[in-house]
Amino acid sequence: MIVVLTVHISLLLTGYDYMWKAVIYNFPDINDYEIFANTHINKSPRPQAWKESEEYNKQTLSLSLQNTLEKYKSTAFLVIKDGEVVHEQYWQDYDQASISNSFSMSKSFISALIGCAIDDGYIKNVNQPVGDYLEAFTVDGKEKITIRHLLQMTSGLSWVESYNGPFSITTRAYYDDDLPEVIASLDAETKPGEEFVYRSGDTQVLSFVLEKATGYTTAEYAHLKLWTPLGAESDALWSLDRERGHEKAYCCINATARDFARLGSLYLNRGMWDGERVLSEAYIKESFEPSFLFDPQSKRPCNFYGYQWWLIPEYKGCNIFYARGILGQFIIGIPEKNIVIVRLGHERGEKKDGIHHVITYAMIDEILEMYP
Repeated sequence: MIVVLTVHISLLLTGYDYMWKAVIYNFPDINDYEIFANTHINKSPRPQAWKESEEYNKQTLSLSLQNTLEKYKSTAFLVIKDGEVVHEQYWQDYDQASISNSFSMSKSFISALIGCAIDDGYIKNVNQPVGDYLEAFTVDGKEKITIRHLLQMTSGLSWVESYNGPFSITTRAYYDDDLPEVIASLDAETKPGEEFVYRSGDTQVLSFVLEKATGYTTAEYAHLKLWTPLGAESDALWSLDRERGHEKAYCCINATARDFARLGSLYLNRGMWDGERVLSEAYIKESFEPSFLFDPQSKRPCNFYGYQWWLIPEYKGCNIFYARGILGQFIIGIPEKNIVIVRLGHERGEKKDGIHHVITYAMIDEILEMYP
């Protein structure tokens, strides 16, 4: 008992008290909203149910894709074409009403909210310095970082993206109860705008910019600008660092597959929803333009990432965009076919080309064959 107490005091004094959670819960799980404080994103006051196509679930998935989806412990697989649900499948006691963690799919939601804040006049443009909103970004080299740098993951901040090990900053951000302190600890490690390096911290900074710029919490602004106009049918949860604290913006929106699909459909329709402009077409177009900056991990120019969206350009005649989470959460948009795919689950497996996962290509290839 004395040893445990001594360790606890030591971790508390050194700022590593979050490690108790990291040790107890180990790796993130799709139901982690059960262990965190959360804020509600209420469903739209004008909910819009997805129309089910006359072909709803009439086409059977290939055995190959079924095996892949089951291999990686899928919980939901949803396909929407021309604004109608054509295929829907659930596993492990999940159904249309089940919520699941988005993990890094939330980054694409944050990108959309930045676009909304620009449309609303809260933010001038993506070239605005972050320091206009956050005092910590006015000194020590961080004053050179712009909103565009954060959107493109080219900030140069000292963030190493890894959940492996309790001492990693990603693990700390996930389990700690003070996200502002985590972000304040970041240094300007390299000059912004020189390299693409995937950093969840960049997204968290964007969320703090949103709070300062709009006067809303990130969840409140999401309800106002996305959940309400897009007709979300179900309440969602956004996990916080503590009770009445800050949203874990780089992860942790917990919603249904059908409501996740709305963001993909919004971008597919260039910012329009039910005849109303929700997000500017110019911002969406810009969001799908890669930086082409050098990526130290893949050792090649980055043509696969825009404003917090992953990109697969010129694949089988299509320019595909998608959001993804660490446990195989996907919102995939195929504009040329007017298709949105949502997949939720527990695993995503290995990468095929160092960038995109085998399961990503398996889903896209199957749907392109079903709807040539």
